[in-house]
Amino acid sequence: MGRAAATELKGMGTGFKLIHRTVPGIKDLGVACRALIDEGCDIVLAMGMLGPLPVDRQSAMVADIGLQQVQVASGVPILGVFVYEDEAKDEKELAWLADRRSREHARNAYHLLFRPEVLRRSAGEGLREGFKDAGPLRSAFK
Repeated sequence: MGRAAATELKGMGTGFKLIHRTVPGIKDLGVACRALIDEGCDIVLAMGMLGPLPVDRQSAMVADIGLQQVQVASGVPILGVFVYEDEAKDEKELAWLADRRSREHARNAYHLLFRPEVLRRSAGEGLREGFKDAGPLRSAFK
């Protein structure tokens, strides 16, 4: 996932430095993100692959709460990029999903820092990172 995000970012432009950290488990992401922020990072992508069991979803929730706390305390955006094994029908689709979600979140991070107008234009369009976009909810606003 990290390789896909790095490849995507390198293809988008320059003016940034990539720093990579690996943690033993998803619940360790908060501390790693805080350390990166303390080192001067302006944005962080926190990535993890989770299993299909209820305990895996619970671990992701705990990790996400930690990431939210770090964001609020630091004022630095952290984009959580989680992929669950049960999202895909087989290993090939899971690999595709992890790659695509990582790349799409990497593009979001780039735009957040360097081209926020891109995000403004796509707000409310029902875009999803990974599988098919949901599309805009237009009928509710007519």
